[in-house]
Parts: sequence; structure tokens; C-alpha cells
Amino acid sequence: MVRWESGRRSENVEDRRSMGPRGMAMGGAGTIIMLVVVFLVSGGDLGQVLRFFLANQGQMALQQPANQAPDPEEDEMADFASVILADTEDVWTKQFAQMGRDYVPVPMVLYRNQVQSGCGNASSAAGPFYCPADQKLYLDLSFYEELDRRFGAPGDFARAYVIAHEVGHHVQNLLGMMDKRRELVGRQMTENEFSVRLELQADFLAGVWAHYAQDERQILDPGDIDEGLRAAAAIGDDTLQKKAQGYIVKESFTHGSSAQRVRWFKKGFETGDIRQGDTFTTDDL
Repeated sequence: MVRWESGRRSENVEDRRSMGPRGMAMGGAGTIIMLVVVFLVSGGDLGQVLRFFLANQGQMALQQPANQAPDPEEDEMADFASVILADTEDVWTKQFAQMGRDYVPVPMVLYRNQVQSGCGNASSAAGPFYCPADQKLYLDLSFYEELDRRFGAPGDFARAYVIAHEVGHHVQNLLGMMDKRRELVGRQMTENEFSVRLELQADFLAGVWAHYAQDERQILDPGDIDEGLRAAAAIGDDTLQKKAQGYIVKESFTHGSSAQRVRWFKKGFETGDIRQGDTFTTDDL
């Protein structure tokens, strides 16, 4: 179990769990207020109000009311996520300083069901994601239940790995690794091949974070890394495809196989050396 309770909480958490997909409280009184606003702005045009309602009722229905009763278990997971985010901030601030650069922390947006990001409207069904357009990490905490129940990867460190992986994408963005798409796609590799290399590098960077979390702060217990490896293996493209359709189509991979994801996470954890994570030039993935 990750020893996280005494850790620093990040100041870069944006909690939208009681908000609608565009950052407005929806459901119940929130919906009524929005309809009144549309009525007033439209000059009393009931047709406009009806059109707004019909266009947005699906999103409204999916949102939790703003006054939903607190969920102590979910609030504890939110607290945990804040501590892990803070720890990634500490690690990457130090690593960037060693490269002569400043690390810009990534804000983490907690939401329920749907969220409006700089990359468009997203459903929690898509899982946690990083949006390069607004440089934010998005997480619906219900994914942790999915990680346990659907993917068979329970445990604190499996949950920490998910955050560290998405923070890894932010690190890639700050270092210009995402810009390689223009250079490589269509010339040296397909879009899917580039995506696999990008995701495997994010796994490597999650391993680098775990290396320093353990080496400098001793926050991990025996077995925690195994939890992370199980999580990496559980969401490999081959494993997911085999479960979903019974067979594997390697050309459609976007994140890498289970073995590849485990290998790159382990490499990051064992070396702690960001220079060894170039997944774009190696032929040995």
C-alpha cells in the first residue's frame, strides 16, 4: 500500500465533480436556472428555450446534481489523487531543473460522467486522459472502480500509475516529444505506430516517477510495483482486444502490448534515467 496520507496535497486540482460538461452546475435547480437564463437572453423566445433544452437534455441527464450528497470513499480517492499529483510535481520539478528547464505543473480536473476539455467534450467511458490543447489531466474517479473490477488491477499503486502515466504525457508535451508527430507520421511510421511509441514512453516516464518516489521518499511498500505492472499489463492492446473480440489485430494497436507496457514501465523504474526512454528511434520496443 502506498504511504500517501502524510504527503503534500497539490494545489493544481480542479474539482468539477458537481459541475456540468461546460463547467456549470447541471441537474435539478441548475438546469432550471440555465433555462431561465436562455429565456431572458433570447428575449422571451420559448422556441429558443425548447431548442436549447432538446439539444442539451442528454448531457443534463447524465450529470450528477450539484447538491449530491458527499461520498466519503470518493473524497478519499480524490485526496489520494491530489497527493500523487503533488509527488509527480516534486519529481519532475527536480528532473527538469537538472536539464536546465522549468517544470510547469499539470492541472488535474476531477469530473463525473462528462467533461468539456480543450480537446472537446469527453465521456468518462474514454478513461483518464491528457489534453495537450489546454495542458490538463482529466480523471473521473469511477475509473478506479473499473481498474479493479473490469481490468483486475486493484491497489493504490495501480491507481497512482494511472496518474503518473497521464502526467508522463504532460512531460512529453513540455519536452516537445508530441511535436514529433509532424516529423514522423506519414514518413517513417503510421499514426497508430506513433501513438504506440508515445504511450510506451509515457509508461517509461511513469516508471521514472516511481523510481524517485521510492528512492527519495520511500512511499512504496513491497508489492506496490507489482500492482503497477499488473495495471500496465491489464490495459495492453493485445489483452483488451482478446477480451473484447477474441483475437488480436496488431496493426490497430494504439498503446502497445501488455509485454511492451510492462517492459517500458520497468525500464523507467529501474533506471530513473529519462535519457533511456527514447521510444521513437529504437527498433526494439
